[in-house]
Amino acid sequence: MNYLEIQDFVKAIAKSGASEVCIESDGMKITIKTQSKGKVETVVQQVAMPVQMPVMAAAPVMPAMAAAPATAEPVKTNADEESKYITIKAPMVGTFYRKSAPEKPVFVNVDDVIAPGKVICILEAMKLFNEIESEVSGRIVKVLVDDASPVEYDQPLFLVDPS
Repeated sequence: MNYLEIQDFVKAIAKSGASEVCIESDGMKITIKTQSKGKVETVVQQVAMPVQMPVMAAAPVMPAMAAAPATAEPVKTNADEESKYITIKAPMVGTFYRKSAPEKPVFVNVDDVIAPGKVICILEAMKLFNEIESEVSGRIVKVLVDDASPVEYDQPLFLVDPS
C-alpha cells in the first residue's frame, strides 16, 4: 500500500462515519480512529520488514522543518575506504530530519561518537515523527542525506567508522 492509497483510504473512512478501522497490508498495520468531533487519528506500525517498500514520488515537507541545508562537511572517501564503514539505513519510507525542530541542534554531526540507543535522526511518515536510534557504536564519518529530504526504505543515511 503506497502513500496515496493510504491517504485515499483515510479520507474514505472519515467520510463513512466508522469509528475505528484496522488493516494489515504489505507488512504494515494501519489503525484509523475517528473522534467525536470528526478528527481522524491514524497510526501506522511496521509489522515486519518488507522486502521492498514502494517509492514515493514526492513526500510532503512541513515548512517549519524545512530549515537551512546541512552544514556538516562530508569527508571525502573512495570506494575502498567506504567498505570498512558501517552503513546506517532508513528503516522506513519518510522524510529525513537531522533535528527535532528548526531552532534545535542536529542530533549528530560528522566526527560525533555514537552508541547504540542514541537518537541520530527523525523520519516523518504520515505526520508521525519517528526517532531513529543507532544500533551500532562508532564515529559518524559521513551524512548521506540532506535535511528535509524524502528517503526510501533501506536507503543509506550515515556512514559510521566502528573503530
